[in-house]
Amino acid sequence: MTWWGKIIGGVSGYLLGGPWGLLVGAVLGHQLDRGVARMGGAFTSGIDHAYVQRVFFEATFSVMGHLAKSDGRVSEQEIALARQVMVRMGLSEKSRLEAIGLFNQGKQADFALDDVLERFRQACFRRRNLGQMFVEIQLHAAYADGTLNPAERGLLMRICEQLGFTAFDFERLDAMIRAELHAAQGGAGAKGTLEDAYAILNIDDQAGDAEVKRAYRRLMNQHHPDKLVAKGLPAEMMKLAEEKTHEIRAAYERIREARGF
Repeated sequence: MTWWGKIIGGVSGYLLGGPWGLLVGAVLGHQLDRGVARMGGAFTSGIDHAYVQRVFFEATFSVMGHLAKSDGRVSEQEIALARQVMVRMGLSEKSRLEAIGLFNQGKQADFALDDVLERFRQACFRRRNLGQMFVEIQLHAAYADGTLNPAERGLLMRICEQLGFTAFDFERLDAMIRAELHAAQGGAGAKGTLEDAYAILNIDDQAGDAEVKRAYRRLMNQHHPDKLVAKGLPAEMMKLAEEKTHEIRAAYERIREARGF
C-alpha cells in the first residue's frame, strides 16, 4: 500500500485551502494512490509467464551449447549432459528436438550471447531466484567432463555479470555445485560427505546451529519448485528444482545428524 498520494495531496490541499483543502487533497491523493497501485499490479501481473518460461527454455539450452563450445570443441560428456538434462525434464519428443536445435545454435560462431542474456534478464525482471537457477544449470553443464576449464570459467563469470551476479556470487554457486556433484558420487567417506553438506548450504563448519537453520530455510525458499514455476521457471524444469531441494534437505539432515540437534 502507498500513502504518498494522500500525504502530498493533503499537504498541498491544506496549504491552498486550509482544513477543507486538506480533506479534498487527501481524497484526491487517495485516488492517485489507488491508480498507482493498479498500474503496479498490472505491471507485475501483466507479465506473460508463458513468455518468461519460453525465454528461460531457449536461453538454457542455447547458452549450454555455447558454453560447451567455449573451449573450442564439444565433448561427448557435454553432449551427454545436455541429453541427460532433457531426460530428467521429461521433455516431449517435440520439445527434446527443439532443445537439441537450441543447443546446436549456441555452438555456432555467430551466436549472440549478449542478446540472449539481455532478453533473459529482462524477462526475469527482479526474479533473482530464476537467474540463480539458470546459472546453477549452466554450472552443472560445465562440469559434465569433471572439470571447469579457464574458458568455461571466464564465460560463466561473464554470464553472471550480465545477469547481475557478483564474482563472490559465482564462487559461492561454484562451490555449491561442486559439493553437490561430489556428494552425488558418494563423497569421500563420512568426513567428505559432511564437508559437502556444509558447502551445499554455503556455510562453514564453524557456523552456529541457528545459522545452519537459517541457511537451510533460505535455500529451500530460493529453490522451492512451486515458487520457481510461479515466477516463470518452465514447468518442464520443475523436476530439476525438486532434485535441488532434495539435495539441500539431505545436506541439512547430514549436518543435523552430526550435530545432534
